[in-house]
Amino acid sequence: MMQINYGTVKYLIEFSALRSASMREVTAPIATPAAPAAGTEHRARLLEGMARAVAAKGYADTTIADIVREASVSRRTFYENFADKAECLTALYEAASGNAIAVLRAAIDPHSDWEAQVEQAMAAYFGVLARNPLLLRTLFIDILGLGPTGLAARRRANQQLADLMLDVVNNRPGERKRKAPLQPMMAMAVVGGINEMVLHSIEQDRAGHLQELVEPASTLLRAAISAEF
Repeated sequence: MMQINYGTVKYLIEFSALRSASMREVTAPIATPAAPAAGTEHRARLLEGMARAVAAKGYADTTIADIVREASVSRRTFYENFADKAECLTALYEAASGNAIAVLRAAIDPHSDWEAQVEQAMAAYFGVLARNPLLLRTLFIDILGLGPTGLAARRRANQQLADLMLDVVNNRPGERKRKAPLQPMMAMAVVGGINEMVLHSIEQDRAGHLQELVEPASTLLRAAISAEF
């Protein structure tokens, strides 16, 4: 059985919690001491507990009792934050997706040539996705089993990735304007292609080897960019 890296599970969700805390500090009155809100701390612990539970048992077999045990909180605390385990999974998916996109953004130098950074950016993105193959399977497959709610979360994550692609490709500082900017539907097509590559790797039990996708994903993106000139 594959060993579960719980430090990695925490890494996948902590970015979202830290970002929320940072925003609260920015908007809080200057005289108010900065202190983490109990509700936010409990929510972050529940997301980590959810990640641990589904990585160990899979989403279908995970219960509320499993989640609160892993999070070291009460069942009452769970229901103060989430209506059910489906809502908790959706929140976990959105936090993990946000973290992966943040890693991708951080790997891109807006003042350097985009073409030269394709492999580097893709390697960073696939690297964070592959940190926990068991959790990745749950986030990419089980999220779709939640029906319209899960699909909507997936659409939002895809849109964020497509928006980042459009911004990086079309708004390069110091570069001439593209005669034909990369179009939103083309960017979404690239995102869809990359997602299918990841799903194929998961189905082939190669979720821990996503670096194999760097070359084909980079080729796909370059082809889309070239076609738009």
